[in-house]
Amino acid sequence: MMAMSCFRDSISSLPDEILGKILSLLPTKVAASTSVLSKRWRNLLGLVDSLSFDDSVVVYPNKEEATSGSHRFLDFVDKTFALLTNNKSPMIKKFSLSRLHTSHGDGCEGEYSYPRVNARINRWIWTAMERGLSELHLHGNSWWSGACLETKLLTSKTLVKLTLSGGYFFEVERVFFPALKSLSILSAFRLDYPNYSRLLDGCPVLEELFIRDAHHPDYSQRLNHGCLEELSISAEWVNSASIKRLVVFVNFPDDKDYHNFTYFEAPSLEYLEYSSHVFQDYLCAGLDSLVEARLDLRLWESTNDHYYDDDDGIRSNGDGTYTFVFVKVEPKVPFGDVTNLVAAISNITTLHLSPDSLEAFHFCCESMPVFYNLLKLSIESNKEKGWQVMPLLLDSCPKLHTLVIKGLVHRVTIRCGDACACSPKKHMRKKNKKRKFDEEEEEEEERKKVCCLWTCKVKVLEILEYGASFQELKQMRHFLGNLGWLQTVKVSVDTDKNLHNNCFLRANLLSLPRLSSKCNIQFI
Repeated sequence: MMAMSCFRDSISSLPDEILGKILSLLPTKVAASTSVLSKRWRNLLGLVDSLSFDDSVVVYPNKEEATSGSHRFLDFVDKTFALLTNNKSPMIKKFSLSRLHTSHGDGCEGEYSYPRVNARINRWIWTAMERGLSELHLHGNSWWSGACLETKLLTSKTLVKLTLSGGYFFEVERVFFPALKSLSILSAFRLDYPNYSRLLDGCPVLEELFIRDAHHPDYSQRLNHGCLEELSISAEWVNSASIKRLVVFVNFPDDKDYHNFTYFEAPSLEYLEYSSHVFQDYLCAGLDSLVEARLDLRLWESTNDHYYDDDDGIRSNGDGTYTFVFVKVEPKVPFGDVTNLVAAISNITTLHLSPDSLEAFHFCCESMPVFYNLLKLSIESNKEKGWQVMPLLLDSCPKLHTLVIKGLVHRVTIRCGDACACSPKKHMRKKNKKRKFDEEEEEEEERKKVCCLWTCKVKVLEILEYGASFQELKQMRHFLGNLGWLQTVKVSVDTDKNLHNNCFLRANLLSLPRLSSKCNIQFI
């Protein structure tokens, strides 16, 4: 008890400025609750330079309680800013406001009506800006939980980071944030293209741009009413001379008709992370500075009918054996074309591809460029997605040094080529009566083919989430037996699948024959 008393006294004896810094690290509601501890803590909230208000963490049992809670939340924010104003707080560095629950809607009247609440929010932001605000994060979950930002808030010489989410938007002729370096636009469905464009134009030193356009109930509602001019389309058009890092996530799985084209022009861009269903076309300019790209390109249609070779095809039975399948219908060509996008990023040194991207490269890329500068290729596998593009992709990377593969299990097709060990053996196939093969001639043709792994100069092979299945061990044997330049193989074992079999797993891998005499296997 005495120790606790000493500890409490030692905290209280700290200078006000230090206590203010400590309270700034807490949610503002928690920081405010310390005022009841003692007279020593009563006025310390006025020294807080970071304000974070979030009502999304509160779960109410019914609508009435949610309405009452929303009122209390708004009143608490009001009182906090009044206290800061009365104490003449010297600086507010960060202001974050996240609202989930609303008590108002279109046509509501009174103190908590949308116009009144809109005015409150603008007043809070202006109070923070007057005190040298550098970070502003506004999150509104619904149409009515956001606000229309006033013109005077769209000019700030101190703002460095800005987040607009959900129902926050503005309608102005000019935006000017000369110090802004990081901008996040997260499902801002009320921000239309003209104002989004003005926002980008008004940030001359912007370095980071994060965009998320995802399916949202309010988006669907406006779409059904034909209000397309009010929908966010920021992810379709990015034009900035200064940004160095661009992260885009687009997910509208039910709106294929609105994926006509997307445009990127960013001459200073060094890092691109892009996730979306494929667009019909990509217009890209000035991406020559790009160093690293992480792509997740999702097809609109299933590719189940595309695993064929002329008349016949092969399906994996999941146990290392394969079944012949006769394809009667010519598959439909998938929607979209990523050719221009792939060509635009061909100068990069590091490329990360999702399982969906591997299929998008195969089905939606008319011609594969040569990645002359690519040193590191990282792919992720999925048992539902194939490796058909891997032979062509590896052949297109003459300087590839490091190949990283997360998961070796993928969908088996005879189009995987010699990058894969899962091509079915001839004795596993059933013969098609309409086609006769001379096995000796076929074997001679196979011997004449040059395996893409023989010409691949990869020195480092990293395998993540290795599960030690028969198919994975077979693939490892294929890699080690054909990659002649290998120096280091790093294997990360999936411990969930091999908790009690680790020693046996390692012994199996270490016993595999290696084409490269310099190859060293490491377990990480």
